[in-house]
Amino acid sequence: MSRIGKLPILVPSGVTITIDNDSITVVGPKGQLVVPHLSDVTVTLAEGNAIVTRKDDERIAKAQHGLQRALLNNAVNGVVSGFEKKLEINGVGYRVNGGGQTIEMSLGFSHQVHYTAQEGVTLTVDKMTITVSGIDKQQVGQVAAEIRALKKPEPYKGKGIKYADEVVLRKAGKAGK
Repeated sequence: MSRIGKLPILVPSGVTITIDNDSITVVGPKGQLVVPHLSDVTVTLAEGNAIVTRKDDERIAKAQHGLQRALLNNAVNGVVSGFEKKLEINGVGYRVNGGGQTIEMSLGFSHQVHYTAQEGVTLTVDKMTITVSGIDKQQVGQVAAEIRALKKPEPYKGKGIKYADEVVLRKAGKAGK
């Protein structure tokens, strides 16, 4: 049995879960998320918990068991508290301005880089730090990855955009004589 899949999901007060044949809707104080209802698992609500069980022991059912539980748990956590990722910008002359849905960055190119986030994701700028926040964990991660891909950190001086908890392995420069 899946170690992740067998764990019950605690549904806090103020969160309602509606289960349909092809989707599960989670509504909470921060908003509403729709999670796909996978075919080989069933989701039941009992005593303030959501429980995911698989229909049989087929390989696809085992794979979907933990996935369905993780997707549903992320949706519940998202509508209650939301998710955020922090990005740091390092480099001489690198700057970032803006906030809300769009930001404008100077990343050492001959032009300004403009980035517009997806609907439901908010960008906050504080000096050289960008905070990506929203209720959908997948969207927050995707937007953060797209911003990081604009100028990945390089290994010699560490210049570029990196996650706040990312460690950039540094290489030695040219060997002197």
